[in-house]
Amino acid sequence: MNEYDVILRPIITEKSGLQRETANQYVFEVARDANKIEIRRAIEKIFKVKVVSVQVALMEGKKRRIGRYSGKRPDWKKAIVKLDPKDKIKLFEGA
Repeated sequence: MNEYDVILRPIITEKSGLQRETANQYVFEVARDANKIEIRRAIEKIFKVKVVSVQVALMEGKKRRIGRYSGKRPDWKKAIVKLDPKDKIKLFEGA
């Protein structure tokens, strides 16, 4: 699996911003079939940083309704990546 297939997008929310500032943790949406080792390698190769730990969570898609038709958004996987204290990801700076 290619590194760019593993990391889908960064999650930029108020909570992830606090994690970034206080604990040097960054949050990404990742491929559902990616494991912690693949996520670590992808982050280290793409952003040229040292990853200390990776935590993953399977997020259940929200239920949605339009009129009488109901459905569900797809399930997705979230990764919380803790970096070495001296490393930063410049993509998130100013966000």
